[in-house]
Amino acid sequence: MEITVCRAADVAVLDQYIGSPGATSFHARRFERQERGHSTYLVAWLDGRPVGHTELRWGGCDDATVRAARPGCPEINALSVWPETLRSRGIGSALGRAAEDLARERGRTAVGLGVADDNPRAAALYARLGYRPLTPYVGRWSYEDHDGVTHECVEELTFLVKELVRTRPVQRTNAAVQRTSGQSRGTQ
Repeated sequence: MEITVCRAADVAVLDQYIGSPGATSFHARRFERQERGHSTYLVAWLDGRPVGHTELRWGGCDDATVRAARPGCPEINALSVWPETLRSRGIGSALGRAAEDLARERGRTAVGLGVADDNPRAAALYARLGYRPLTPYVGRWSYEDHDGVTHECVEELTFLVKELVRTRPVQRTNAAVQRTSGQSRGTQ
């Protein structure tokens, strides 16, 4: 497995293998934010196809409660592994560690993420990775379905934070984030 920063050519491949719930491509929206410098969108690849992703949002969580509780804390958002049969194999952990490494490289001392109250499996993963509860909040997002109807989504979440300790320089390995050129991955 390798983890790379998303490229423009990766968006269509992500849509093919890890689709969005409607007509709006979540991957395109995340890539757009990356292009504006607001985030870094990481993609996990296995055997030439995407199997997971996460977006590190440099400005932090959108929720005012979270911002007040931990100002300036970047947020790991939309961490997901797909298909479900690949979960519990270290892909999510590797994506989280890659995001943490990027935060350390930018001099950040903590990173956070939201976990849905009805997702104990993800909460257990984040606890194993060292994330601790900060504050409950309500997450909101929307998407447009294939009929043009906008769906507003709301869920109860807990924002978790991990303090980042930098004891030695970050060393890159094949499993770490690899910045790629505009070359094709051969998966289109």
